[in-house]
Amino acid sequence: MKKNDTPQQTTELFDGETKGIYAVNEQGEYELTRTSGWDPETTALTQALEEMDRLTDDALQRARAGSTSPLEYHMCARRMDLPMLAKTVGKFQWQVRRHFNCARFNNLTTQQLEAYAQVLDIDVDTLVKLPE
Repeated sequence: MKKNDTPQQTTELFDGETKGIYAVNEQGEYELTRTSGWDPETTALTQALEEMDRLTDDALQRARAGSTSPLEYHMCARRMDLPMLAKTVGKFQWQVRRHFNCARFNNLTTQQLEAYAQVLDIDVDTLVKLPE
């Protein structure tokens, strides 16, 4: 993309901010330039955020029904997925998935709960509860 062709379609998602992208300048070299967004990017980002909201709502309903632990809800609410949470907390995905089981989650040690809470940037009391 040429620097002069950089899209400047404002969007609510960036809240008036711009971001840097690389474009080709008049000398044919890549140069960092600013953009306020463009429709395809906005559409994709909006769809991704709507899907994360749907997954969060679904996890909340299942946690309230007792079919998953609060850990899965808080993971989704923090816009994380299983691979990201597992890697960040230093566990295998299957280990974290086991902690989605309510009985296993309720038997986690304080140290394990603190590790999850730290990664999710919440306190342990918030981790073990669901929002009203």
